[in-house]
Amino acid sequence: MTRITALDTYDVRFPTSQMLYGSDAMNPTPDYAAAYVVVRTDAEHGLEGHGFTFTIGRGNDVQLGAIRALAPLVVGLDADEALADLGGFSRRLVWDSPLRWLGPEKGVVHMAIGAVVNAMWDLRAKLAGQPLWRLLAGLSPEEIVALVDFRYLSDALSPDEALDLLRDGGVGSQERARELEGHGHPAYTTSAGWLGYDDERLIMLCKDALDAGFPLVKLKVGGRAEDDFRRCQLAREALGDDIGLAVDANQVWDVEESVARILLLQDFDLAWVEEPTSPDDILGLGRIRREITPVPVATGEHVPNRVVFKQLLQHGAIDIMQIDSCRVAGVNENIANLLLAAKFGVPVYPHAGGVGLCELVQHLAMFDQVALGGLPAKAKSPPLLEWIDNLHEHFVDPATVVRGHYRAPTKPGASTEMHPKSIGAYGFPDGSVWAALGSRGPVDGMARQSLEGRA
Repeated sequence: MTRITALDTYDVRFPTSQMLYGSDAMNPTPDYAAAYVVVRTDAEHGLEGHGFTFTIGRGNDVQLGAIRALAPLVVGLDADEALADLGGFSRRLVWDSPLRWLGPEKGVVHMAIGAVVNAMWDLRAKLAGQPLWRLLAGLSPEEIVALVDFRYLSDALSPDEALDLLRDGGVGSQERARELEGHGHPAYTTSAGWLGYDDERLIMLCKDALDAGFPLVKLKVGGRAEDDFRRCQLAREALGDDIGLAVDANQVWDVEESVARILLLQDFDLAWVEEPTSPDDILGLGRIRREITPVPVATGEHVPNRVVFKQLLQHGAIDIMQIDSCRVAGVNENIANLLLAAKFGVPVYPHAGGVGLCELVQHLAMFDQVALGGLPAKAKSPPLLEWIDNLHEHFVDPATVVRGHYRAPTKPGASTEMHPKSIGAYGFPDGSVWAALGSRGPVDGMARQSLEGRA
């Protein structure tokens, strides 16, 4: 019998604020970070699962504390039994009474559960000798439904409806899997559009995205109205009329302000506007959607759980769902989210703007394409998966994009494992990179002054 022996945690942070990488209207100087966990076992060959949740620097230690609080529920378990019933394993963590009191099903505890659940899926996929997307796509509809917690969902999606969706959506699944292995999954890029970039860099990176074969570029907005207009105009001129342009306000506007600001940009033929207001404001998002038609509304990066997604869909508040691999309680809850989107006929364009998010969420996007891609609603709107060209070199199995398409992972696991050297060098606060930065702090004065002058 193989036992789980430890949850080892690591505070891994990258000084992305030095170059204003990841800067947006809500988060001007983020340091991309991973609250990283390794599920260790007593197996002879040291088999282990790797997971994380994403933060933007300060507070990563708080997230790690929440992960450590899960140890009494995990350490000592029979690994084989837990891996054979990851639906039950996930529910054991989500429904633990003392920890649930701190949520319920939202915030740092819920994200901590996601990190551990994702690590367990990494372990299971490694044991199966398959990449996670292939493992998930190979499960029967009954096995997939058994992973989902339908409590609070049954008024919108029943287990029987989920089974029907998977049976219908799975028609042609093997052909779609071969297509993914041969051609990859369509991507779009946000790497050109960080809010702290000056106009010259924005234009250059938009042209680079065009040359790289991306069908769509996303820009951060939410600064001064005139700056948003100018940047969208520059991007549209650089991209031409045939490449999609989306904008992301990162929650900074109220409802009425959202409508006014988006209407100022509507002539740029926006593919969507992302997070115009609070992701919890279901009625507000619905009003925005009605008043900015035909510009689509997208959200999901900060949606805390499947219940909020359910309500967004029930109230017709979004046109595009953007699941995040680390915001909810891991793979299991995201399968619930994908099934909800399929039930309501809403396309899923996963969020991947952060360290390791491209690596992990690609598996969910490819599972969605294989297991549910046969549904008529899926055929109407080919999904796009976000790409940011940063920090992939720190992963053992890095995500790769070629000519605007993610290459399908082939190595066993969830692509979540970091190189030990990266964990050591970027460990906070004593890793070699942070020691070299010294008293300069997370962002240098010139960079901060540059961004504040543009806000």
